Amino acid sequence: MTTISAPAPPAPPVHPREKFKRRWDKKLSFVATHAVGIALGVIFMLPLLFVFLTSVMKSDQAMTSSLWPAEWHFENFIEVFKKAPLLEYFGNSLLYSALATIGALVSAIPAAYGLAKLRWRGQNLCFMLVVVAMMLPPQVTVVPLYDLWVRLGFTGTLVPLIVPYFFFDAFSIFLLRQFFLTIPKDYLEAAKIDGCNEFRVLTRVLIPMAKPGIAATAMFCFLFTWNDYFGPLLYTGENKDNWPLSLAIASFRGMHHVEWNLTMAATALIMLPVIVLFVFAQKSFVKGITFTGVKG
Repeated sequence: MTTISAPAPPAPPVHPREKFKRRWDKKLSFVATHAVGIALGVIFMLPLLFVFLTSVMKSDQAMTSSLWPAEWHFENFIEVFKKAPLLEYFGNSLLYSALATIGALVSAIPAAYGLAKLRWRGQNLCFMLVVVAMMLPPQVTVVPLYDLWVRLGFTGTLVPLIVPYFFFDAFSIFLLRQFFLTIPKDYLEAAKIDGCNEFRVLTRVLIPMAKPGIAATAMFCFLFTWNDYFGPLLYTGENKDNWPLSLAIASFRGMHHVEWNLTMAATALIMLPVIVLFVFAQKSFVKGITFTGVKG
Protein backbone atom coordinates (compact mmCIF):
# COMPACT_ATOMS: atom_id res chain seq x y z
CA MET A 1 0.00 0.00 0.00
CA THR A 2 1.49 3.32 -1.05
CA THR A 3 1.12 6.41 0.97
CA ILE A 4 0.77 9.81 -0.59
CA SER A 5 2.60 12.54 1.29
CA ALA A 6 0.89 15.81 1.75
CA PRO A 7 2.24 18.68 -0.36
CA ALA A 8 4.62 21.06 1.36
CA PRO A 9 2.99 24.21 2.57
CA PRO A 10 3.72 27.28 0.44
CA ALA A 11 6.46 29.61 1.63
CA PRO A 12 5.16 32.63 3.45
CA PRO A 13 5.15 35.78 1.30
CA VAL A 14 8.10 38.10 1.72
CA HIS A 15 7.26 41.61 2.80
CA PRO A 16 8.26 44.30 0.24
CA ARG A 17 10.34 46.02 2.92
CA GLU A 18 12.25 42.77 3.48
CA LYS A 19 12.89 42.43 -0.27
CA PHE A 20 14.23 45.97 -0.38
CA LYS A 21 16.46 45.29 2.63
CA ARG A 22 17.90 42.13 0.98
CA ARG A 23 18.64 43.94 -2.27
CA TRP A 24 20.26 46.81 -0.36
CA ASP A 25 22.41 44.37 1.64
CA LYS A 26 23.58 42.73 -1.60
CA LYS A 27 24.56 46.10 -3.04
CA LEU A 28 26.43 47.08 0.11
CA SER A 29 28.20 43.71 0.13
CA PHE A 30 29.23 44.19 -3.52
CA VAL A 31 30.57 47.69 -2.82
CA ALA A 32 32.48 46.50 0.24
CA THR A 33 34.02 43.57 -1.66
CA HIS A 34 35.07 45.65 -4.66
CA ALA A 35 35.80 48.93 -2.86
CA VAL A 36 39.41 49.14 -4.06
CA GLY A 37 38.47 48.37 -7.68
CA ILE A 38 35.64 50.90 -7.65
CA ALA A 39 37.93 53.59 -6.19
CA LEU A 40 40.59 52.94 -8.85
CA GLY A 41 37.93 52.95 -11.57
CA VAL A 42 36.67 56.36 -10.44
CA ILE A 43 40.23 57.72 -10.32
CA PHE A 44 40.97 56.51 -13.86
CA MET A 45 37.65 57.89 -15.16
CA LEU A 46 38.23 61.41 -13.81
CA PRO A 47 40.66 62.47 -16.61
CA LEU A 48 38.20 61.20 -19.25
CA LEU A 49 35.39 63.15 -17.58
CA PHE A 50 37.58 66.26 -17.49
CA VAL A 51 38.36 65.93 -21.21
CA PHE A 52 34.68 65.53 -22.10
CA LEU A 53 33.46 68.43 -19.94
CA THR A 54 36.16 70.74 -21.33
CA SER A 55 35.34 69.71 -24.90
CA VAL A 56 31.75 71.04 -24.62
CA MET A 57 32.69 74.38 -23.02
CA LYS A 58 33.10 77.77 -24.63
CA SER A 59 36.64 78.81 -25.46
CA ASP A 60 36.79 81.47 -22.73
CA GLN A 61 35.62 79.03 -20.03
CA ALA A 62 37.92 76.13 -20.89
CA MET A 63 40.89 75.58 -18.55
CA THR A 64 39.52 77.97 -15.93
CA SER A 65 38.52 77.30 -12.33
CA SER A 66 35.00 76.43 -13.53
CA LEU A 67 34.92 72.67 -14.11
CA TRP A 68 31.25 72.40 -15.13
CA PRO A 69 30.15 73.85 -18.50
CA ALA A 70 28.05 76.99 -18.18
CA GLU A 71 26.71 76.21 -21.65
CA TRP A 72 26.88 72.91 -23.50
CA HIS A 73 28.43 73.30 -26.95
CA PHE A 74 28.33 69.93 -28.66
CA GLU A 75 29.00 71.70 -31.96
CA ASN A 76 32.67 71.73 -30.90
CA PHE A 77 32.91 68.15 -32.16
CA ILE A 78 31.86 69.41 -35.61
CA GLU A 79 34.04 72.50 -35.44
CA VAL A 80 37.21 70.43 -35.10
CA PHE A 81 36.63 68.96 -38.56
CA LYS A 82 36.43 72.50 -39.96
CA LYS A 83 39.56 73.52 -38.11
CA ALA A 84 41.71 70.65 -39.39
CA PRO A 85 41.33 67.73 -41.86
CA LEU A 86 40.84 65.14 -39.11
CA LEU A 87 39.53 62.48 -41.49
CA GLU A 88 42.79 62.61 -43.43
CA TYR A 89 44.79 62.44 -40.21
CA PHE A 90 42.59 59.58 -39.03
CA GLY A 91 43.43 57.66 -42.22
CA ASN A 92 47.15 58.24 -41.62
CA SER A 93 46.89 57.00 -38.02
CA LEU A 94 44.89 53.96 -39.07
CA LEU A 95 47.38 53.15 -41.84
CA TYR A 96 50.34 53.53 -39.48
CA SER A 97 48.82 51.49 -36.63
CA ALA A 98 47.33 48.73 -38.78
CA LEU A 99 50.44 48.11 -40.90
CA ALA A 100 52.76 48.35 -37.89
CA THR A 101 50.63 45.84 -35.98
CA ILE A 102 50.60 43.44 -38.93
CA GLY A 103 54.36 43.82 -39.32
CA ALA A 104 54.98 43.23 -35.63
CA LEU A 105 52.94 40.01 -35.66
CA VAL A 106 54.51 38.74 -38.91
CA SER A 107 58.03 39.20 -37.53
CA ALA A 108 57.39 38.36 -33.87
CA ILE A 109 55.41 35.11 -34.18
CA PRO A 110 58.16 33.06 -35.90
CA ALA A 111 60.84 34.60 -33.66
CA ALA A 112 58.85 33.85 -30.51
CA TYR A 113 58.21 30.30 -31.73
CA GLY A 114 61.93 29.75 -32.26
CA LEU A 115 62.76 31.08 -28.80
CA ALA A 116 60.01 29.18 -27.00
CA LYS A 117 59.63 25.80 -28.71
CA LEU A 118 62.89 25.06 -30.55
CA ARG A 119 66.27 24.16 -29.10
CA TRP A 120 69.38 25.55 -30.80
CA ARG A 121 72.80 26.88 -29.90
CA GLY A 122 72.78 30.51 -28.77
CA GLN A 123 69.07 30.52 -27.94
CA ASN A 124 69.47 32.01 -24.47
CA LEU A 125 71.87 34.65 -25.78
CA CYS A 126 69.38 35.73 -28.44
CA PHE A 127 66.62 35.93 -25.85
CA MET A 128 68.81 38.12 -23.65
CA LEU A 129 69.46 40.39 -26.64
CA VAL A 130 65.69 40.72 -27.12
CA VAL A 131 65.30 41.70 -23.46
CA VAL A 132 68.14 44.21 -23.72
CA ALA A 133 66.63 45.70 -26.90
CA MET A 134 63.27 45.98 -25.13
CA MET A 135 64.84 47.98 -22.29
CA LEU A 136 66.94 50.17 -24.61
CA PRO A 137 65.53 53.73 -24.88
CA PRO A 138 64.50 54.53 -28.46
CA GLN A 139 66.36 57.85 -28.29
CA VAL A 140 69.64 55.91 -28.31
CA THR A 141 69.10 54.75 -31.89
CA VAL A 142 67.38 57.89 -33.21
CA VAL A 143 70.42 59.56 -34.77
CA PRO A 144 71.74 56.62 -36.87
CA LEU A 145 68.23 55.58 -37.93
CA TYR A 146 67.27 59.11 -38.92
CA ASP A 147 70.48 59.45 -40.93
CA LEU A 148 69.64 56.15 -42.68
CA TRP A 149 66.13 57.24 -43.66
CA VAL A 150 67.41 60.63 -44.82
CA ARG A 151 69.88 58.91 -47.13
CA LEU A 152 67.09 56.68 -48.46
CA GLY A 153 64.84 59.71 -49.00
CA PHE A 154 61.87 58.51 -46.92
CA THR A 155 61.69 61.29 -44.34
CA GLY A 156 58.36 63.09 -44.41
CA THR A 157 56.51 59.80 -44.97
CA LEU A 158 55.17 57.00 -42.79
CA VAL A 159 57.66 54.48 -44.19
CA PRO A 160 60.30 54.94 -41.44
CA LEU A 161 57.59 54.34 -38.84
CA ILE A 162 56.08 51.20 -40.39
CA VAL A 163 58.97 49.27 -41.97
CA PRO A 164 60.96 48.56 -38.74
CA TYR A 165 58.01 46.59 -37.31
CA PHE A 166 58.31 44.07 -40.17
CA PHE A 167 61.84 43.21 -39.03
CA PHE A 168 62.00 43.41 -35.24
CA ASP A 169 59.83 44.43 -32.30
CA ALA A 170 61.37 43.33 -29.02
CA PHE A 171 58.29 43.73 -26.83
CA SER A 172 56.07 41.70 -29.17
CA ILE A 173 58.63 38.91 -29.35
CA PHE A 174 59.00 38.83 -25.57
CA LEU A 175 55.24 38.82 -24.93
CA LEU A 176 54.50 36.08 -27.48
CA ARG A 177 57.43 33.98 -26.32
CA GLN A 178 56.09 34.03 -22.76
CA PHE A 179 52.64 33.00 -23.98
CA PHE A 180 53.98 30.21 -26.22
CA LEU A 181 55.72 28.71 -23.20
CA THR A 182 52.31 28.05 -21.61
CA ILE A 183 51.24 25.81 -24.52
CA PRO A 184 52.09 22.13 -23.81
CA LYS A 185 54.65 20.53 -26.10
CA ASP A 186 52.52 17.41 -26.46
CA TYR A 187 50.31 19.10 -29.07
CA LEU A 188 53.31 20.10 -31.16
CA GLU A 189 54.96 16.69 -30.90
CA ALA A 190 51.70 14.98 -31.92
CA ALA A 191 51.54 17.19 -35.00
CA LYS A 192 55.15 16.32 -35.89
CA ILE A 193 54.39 12.60 -35.52
CA ASP A 194 51.54 13.08 -38.00
CA GLY A 195 54.06 14.45 -40.50
CA CYS A 196 53.83 18.21 -40.01
CA ASN A 197 56.96 20.27 -40.52
CA GLU A 198 57.83 23.25 -38.35
CA PHE A 199 55.92 25.69 -40.55
CA ARG A 200 52.72 23.66 -40.43
CA VAL A 201 53.09 23.12 -36.68
CA LEU A 202 53.35 26.88 -36.27
CA THR A 203 50.44 27.80 -38.56
CA ARG A 204 48.07 24.86 -37.94
CA VAL A 205 48.62 24.14 -34.24
CA LEU A 206 50.40 26.90 -32.33
CA ILE A 207 48.79 30.01 -33.81
CA PRO A 208 45.16 28.79 -33.34
CA MET A 209 45.96 27.90 -29.72
CA ALA A 210 47.71 31.22 -29.11
CA LYS A 211 44.94 33.53 -30.32
CA PRO A 212 44.51 35.28 -26.92
CA GLY A 213 48.23 36.02 -26.68
CA ILE A 214 48.35 37.22 -30.28
CA ALA A 215 45.31 39.44 -29.67
CA ALA A 216 46.93 40.97 -26.58
CA THR A 217 50.17 41.60 -28.48
CA ALA A 218 48.30 43.16 -31.40
CA MET A 219 46.37 45.45 -29.07
CA PHE A 220 49.53 46.58 -27.27
CA CYS A 221 51.19 47.38 -30.60
CA PHE A 222 48.10 49.13 -31.97
CA LEU A 223 47.70 51.28 -28.86
CA PHE A 224 51.37 52.23 -28.82
CA THR A 225 51.45 53.28 -32.48
CA TRP A 226 48.07 55.03 -32.26
CA ASN A 227 49.33 57.18 -29.38
CA ASP A 228 52.89 57.56 -30.70
CA TYR A 229 53.96 61.18 -30.89
CA PHE A 230 57.76 61.15 -30.91
CA GLY A 231 58.17 59.01 -34.05
CA PRO A 232 55.67 60.90 -36.23
CA LEU A 233 57.05 64.24 -35.04
CA LEU A 234 60.56 63.15 -36.00
CA TYR A 235 59.80 61.68 -39.43
CA THR A 236 56.59 63.38 -40.64
CA GLY A 237 56.76 66.74 -38.86
CA GLU A 238 57.84 68.48 -42.06
CA ASN A 239 54.92 67.11 -44.11
CA LYS A 240 51.43 67.83 -42.77
CA ASP A 241 49.84 65.54 -45.36
CA ASN A 242 51.25 62.51 -43.53
CA TRP A 243 50.50 63.63 -39.99
CA PRO A 244 48.70 61.11 -37.76
CA LEU A 245 46.11 62.17 -35.20
CA SER A 246 48.72 62.49 -32.45
CA LEU A 247 50.25 65.42 -34.34
CA ALA A 248 46.91 66.81 -35.52
CA ILE A 249 46.26 68.29 -32.09
CA ALA A 250 49.00 70.79 -32.89
CA SER A 251 46.62 72.31 -35.45
CA PHE A 252 44.54 73.79 -32.63
CA ARG A 253 47.42 75.79 -31.20
CA GLY A 254 47.75 79.39 -32.24
CA MET A 255 50.74 81.63 -31.78
CA HIS A 256 49.22 83.46 -28.78
CA HIS A 257 46.17 81.37 -27.90
CA VAL A 258 45.25 77.71 -27.52
CA GLU A 259 41.64 76.70 -28.14
CA TRP A 260 41.48 74.20 -25.32
CA ASN A 261 37.84 73.29 -25.91
CA LEU A 262 38.55 72.25 -29.49
CA THR A 263 41.77 70.55 -28.42
CA MET A 264 39.86 68.48 -25.88
CA ALA A 265 37.13 67.72 -28.42
CA ALA A 266 39.76 66.43 -30.84
CA THR A 267 41.36 64.44 -28.02
CA ALA A 268 38.01 62.82 -27.19
CA LEU A 269 37.51 61.85 -30.84
CA ILE A 270 41.04 60.40 -30.96
CA MET A 271 40.43 58.30 -27.84
CA LEU A 272 37.06 56.98 -29.04
CA PRO A 273 38.35 54.32 -31.53
CA VAL A 274 40.78 52.98 -28.92
CA ILE A 275 38.04 52.72 -26.29
CA VAL A 276 35.72 50.93 -28.73
CA LEU A 277 38.52 48.53 -29.70
CA PHE A 278 39.25 47.69 -26.08
CA VAL A 279 35.57 47.13 -25.27
CA PHE A 280 35.15 44.61 -28.08
CA ALA A 281 38.51 42.87 -27.55
CA GLN A 282 38.50 42.99 -23.76
CA LYS A 283 38.00 39.25 -23.18
CA SER A 284 40.83 38.20 -25.51
CA PHE A 285 43.08 40.92 -24.13
CA VAL A 286 42.54 39.96 -20.49
CA LYS A 287 42.90 36.25 -21.27
CA GLY A 288 46.15 36.83 -23.14
CA ILE A 289 47.61 38.91 -20.31
CA THR A 290 46.49 36.33 -17.72
CA PHE A 291 48.31 33.43 -19.38
CA THR A 292 51.37 35.43 -20.47
CA GLY A 293 54.25 35.06 -18.06
CA VAL A 294 53.01 31.92 -16.28
CA LYS A 295 56.30 30.25 -17.19
CA GLY A 296 59.70 31.87 -17.34
